Amino acid sequence: MAAPNNFLLIIFNCVLILQNAPFLAVALPLPEAISAKLRNDSETIKLASTDYGRIIEEKPYGVFFPGNGSDIAGLIQFMYGSPTPMDIAARGHGHSVQGQSLVENGIVVNMTSLGGLDGRIVVSTTTALGPYADVGGEQLWIDVLHATMAKGLSPLSLTDYLRLTVGGTLSNAGVGGQTFRFGPQISNVLELDVVTGKGELLTCSPTNNPELFYGALGGLGQFGVITRARIPLGPAPTRAKWVRMLYTNFSAFTSDQELLISNNGKEKSNGLNYLEGLLLLELKAPDNSSFYPLPDQPKISSLISQHGIVYVLEVVKYYDQQSAGSVDQDLEKLLTGLRFEAGLKFIKDVSYEEFLDRVHTDELALRSLGLWDVPHPWLNLFIPKSKLFEFEWGVYRSIIQKRKLTTGVLLFYPIFKNKWDEKTSAVIPDEDVFYMAGFLFSSGFNNWQTFEEHNRDILKFCAEAGIGAKLYLPHFESQKEWIDHFGRKWPVFQQRKALFDPKHLLSPGQKIF
Repeated sequence: MAAPNNFLLIIFNCVLILQNAPFLAVALPLPEAISAKLRNDSETIKLASTDYGRIIEEKPYGVFFPGNGSDIAGLIQFMYGSPTPMDIAARGHGHSVQGQSLVENGIVVNMTSLGGLDGRIVVSTTTALGPYADVGGEQLWIDVLHATMAKGLSPLSLTDYLRLTVGGTLSNAGVGGQTFRFGPQISNVLELDVVTGKGELLTCSPTNNPELFYGALGGLGQFGVITRARIPLGPAPTRAKWVRMLYTNFSAFTSDQELLISNNGKEKSNGLNYLEGLLLLELKAPDNSSFYPLPDQPKISSLISQHGIVYVLEVVKYYDQQSAGSVDQDLEKLLTGLRFEAGLKFIKDVSYEEFLDRVHTDELALRSLGLWDVPHPWLNLFIPKSKLFEFEWGVYRSIIQKRKLTTGVLLFYPIFKNKWDEKTSAVIPDEDVFYMAGFLFSSGFNNWQTFEEHNRDILKFCAEAGIGAKLYLPHFESQKEWIDHFGRKWPVFQQRKALFDPKHLLSPGQKIF
C-alpha cells in the first residue's frame, strides 16, 4: 500500500506546483518559445479578466508576455495553424470599458511587456518627412511626450488622458481637444508595423500595404496587433494659457465653439491650440483646489441652481519664451466677442506638460480616495451638428438634468469631418461638423446597472429622434448592430477581416465577428 500512497502524494504535489507556477508549462501542446512566455497563475489571470470599466469579467486561459513583435507573430502563427485555435486579445493598459480588451478562455497578449523606453521610442529630427518618432505600440503617450519634449518636439494630437498605449488609441481613433485642428491621432500616423491575424509581421503606410494601414487605424484590433507607429511631431511649446468661460445659453455656447474652431487651422500659428466643452451640473462646497476661485464659486452655484446646467467652454493657447510677450494680447483678441456670462472667464498659466497631463492629477486624487478602480459605465457619441438642439433637449435637459446625473465628466465639443481620413476604419457622422458627447460616469459596484440604463435611454432617444449619432469606443451585442454602425463601410471592413484575420482570432471582446 505504500507505493500507491506515495504515487498519490507525488500527483498531489505536482498539481500544487502547477497551480502556483508563474509560467504555464503544460496543458497545451505549445512550442517552448510560446509556453515559456505564457502565464496562468491566479493573480495574472485576475488582472487580465477585467478592464477599466469594471463591468465585464472574462477569464482568459493564459496571458502571453512577448519580448518583441516576432514573439507575437509566433503566437498568432501557431494559433492560425492549429486545428483548435484560441482567440487572442492584445491588451495595453486595458482602458476599455465594456470588455473590448478581454477574451474568455483565450490568450491575452500583455503588450506592456514589450520593453521599456530604450529602443522603443526613437525620435528622428533630420528627415525629409519632418520630425517624427518611431514608437512601440505598447508605449504610453505620456512617455512619448517626455521623449519628444527632450528634443523640443511634441505629438500634434493627444487624448485628454495620456496613460494610454499608442496601439490602443490608434485602434480606436484618439480624440481630444486638438482634434479640431490636427484631426484624431489616426490622422497623424506615417507608418505602422502590424502583426496580422495570420501571424505576418508587416510594415504598412499609405503607399505600402495601404489596406492594412487604413484598416488597422480605427480598426478596433480586428486586423492586427500594432507593434510600432511612426508619429509626426511639431515644435513643443513650454507654457499654456488655460481658459474656462461659463455659459447658460446652449446656442451661444455651441456657436462660440464653432466660431473659434473656424478661425483656426494648423497653418495659423496665432490660433487656439485646444478646445473642448464641459457640462457643469454641480459645484461641490467651497473648494480651494477648484479651477474656479473661491469668491466666484457661490455665483457659479447660483447659476447652476437657476439654469440646471452651466456650459463650460475650455480653450488653451500655447506659448514659449519668444511669444510670451504677446500671448495675453493674442488670446484676448481670439476671445473678443464671445457670449459667455459676464465676469465668468477664468485663466490659469501652467506648463505645457502640466496642462496635457492634467487628468493624471485627478487620477492621483481619486486613487487616494479609492475612487479610481470603480465601475465606469461610459458612453461616447458623435452627434451631427444639424441635430444639436434636439439632442440638448432630449438628452441634457430631459435625461441628464432631470435625473441629476452628476457623478462623472460630461464633454461636448465640435470636430471637423475634413480632419478625418475616410479610408480608415473609424466611423463618424456624415456632416461637416459634428460634436463629441462624452458621458464619463463613475459608479459603485452595486449601482452601475442604473447608469447603464441611463445610457440605454440616451441611445433609445437618439434612435427614435433620428439623431444619427455614431458611437465612439463602440460596443454592441449583435453583428446586425455592428453592420448598422459601420453603414457603407461595412463591406470594406468585412473584406479586410477576411484578408487579414480570416479565422477571426483577434480582438474577440469587440463581438463583431
